[in-house]
Amino acid sequence: MAKKRRRKIEITAKKEFTYRGYTFEELSKMSLEELLPLLPARARRTLKRGLTPVQYRLLEKLRKTEKGKIIRTHLRDMIILPEFVGHTIAVHNGKEFVPVKIKPEMIGHYLGEFALTRKEVKHSGPGVGATRSSKYLPLK
Repeated sequence: MAKKRRRKIEITAKKEFTYRGYTFEELSKMSLEELLPLLPARARRTLKRGLTPVQYRLLEKLRKTEKGKIIRTHLRDMIILPEFVGHTIAVHNGKEFVPVKIKPEMIGHYLGEFALTRKEVKHSGPGVGATRSSKYLPLK
């Protein structure tokens, strides 16, 4: 008779978020100049040139509003900074505003990456002009 093995279940605590070796608290205390070397090259170059007036207005609006309120914007090219975390931003995808809840993992990415502009393709059955062989779809 074979012996039953007991599995040892390890309970692990959720890992604390870090971005390039810095915790979220350290990132949120940093100025933009201190944060720049940590960002990817494209984001670093964009922020080094300075924010456009429209991007600056969005940043000011984010600073004024409390975290529960949704802010609507068309700015898909805005880079997510640590002070955005916790806010919900509705980003326009060309047709509608998609609400995006900003999490610490999104720092350094663009807002547009989280509001997809293309729908997923869902095919239906064959159309009117379909040939006889293509009318029969395999059952899955």
